[in-house]
Amino acid sequence: MSFIISFTVTPFARRLAIKTNALDVPDDERRMHTEPMPLLGGLAIFIATTIVILLVKLVFLPLVLNYLEANTINYNRDEIVMGMQKLNAVLVGGVLIFIVGLLDDYNSMKPWVKFLCQISCAGVVYLMGIRVDLVFGHNFSADSTVNMVLSIFITIIWIVGITNTINLIDGLDGLAAGVALIASISIGYTAYIHGMYAVTLSMLALAGASLGFLPFNFHPAKIFMGDSGSLYIGFTLATISIIGPVKSATIVATIVPVLVLGLPIFDVFFAILRRLINKKPIMVADKAHLHHRLIASGMSVTRAVFMLYGISAIMGIAAIVFSRDLFFESVGLFIVAILFILILIWDWSKPPGKK
Repeated sequence: MSFIISFTVTPFARRLAIKTNALDVPDDERRMHTEPMPLLGGLAIFIATTIVILLVKLVFLPLVLNYLEANTINYNRDEIVMGMQKLNAVLVGGVLIFIVGLLDDYNSMKPWVKFLCQISCAGVVYLMGIRVDLVFGHNFSADSTVNMVLSIFITIIWIVGITNTINLIDGLDGLAAGVALIASISIGYTAYIHGMYAVTLSMLALAGASLGFLPFNFHPAKIFMGDSGSLYIGFTLATISIIGPVKSATIVATIVPVLVLGLPIFDVFFAILRRLINKKPIMVADKAHLHHRLIASGMSVTRAVFMLYGISAIMGIAAIVFSRDLFFESVGLFIVAILFILILIWDWSKPPGKK
């Protein structure tokens, strides 16, 4: 359903972007395109995902509950009901971050303003009940001040961090939407294994929306998702992935997304490290991300994107394997993915022995 909505709305979003002058003009060397490109692809992703998550909350999950009860299947009713309630936070936070991205698409915000807006959106979601609950130390209760402060800090860092990882890899046609599709399916399947149906259905909604947008965004792109799309996708991935209300699922809900989103997370980590070493501001963009390096090495856009899809898929499989307690196999897949990333970031143009 989300695929159909997104696929249908994207052409209208493209025409709206052209009429309202929401265009990405290639005015610096970082841009990979040469002509002004319509933004607002995020509008289609936002509409499709929001509509389907509303249906998940109001229709699909109640049907799931009725089915499980009618067939006397063992399940955790409280987990499903709590998941339905927490989708309110996903919807409200999604609207807020989409507005932030939309404003940035039309009138570029200063990095610190956008960062503060992201923190505010994450704070709203936290107050509405979506948070990473960790118990720090045996002498502290789950409701202690120490754990509350720790929970606020980790939750906001997690949401803002994942939001920006998707935003920063949105540099090649089809890359961010494809990575979001792979991540959504991986997290959704992992949630299904553990009976977290609110997460499963919501992730499928995001996956369908990303897939519906992808045909228009794949090289050569006819429309970009813009910050309204990349920020919304990252924020939604981050918030939905930590919905899991069962304490035993906390480790799965936090570690799995890290594995699934390993590619953009490592890209951001190396970007920060690179800028610190070169004594450049962290918030200043450059042209040394993984996708930039692949293009500079002579790869076509399509080949580079499929290469990064492959690494994301390995990470996704590692996450699913990890969730099934196959830790050794998960570590093996993770190491393979890291080796591929290291190969990509290594500068092979320099002769051996030269720094």
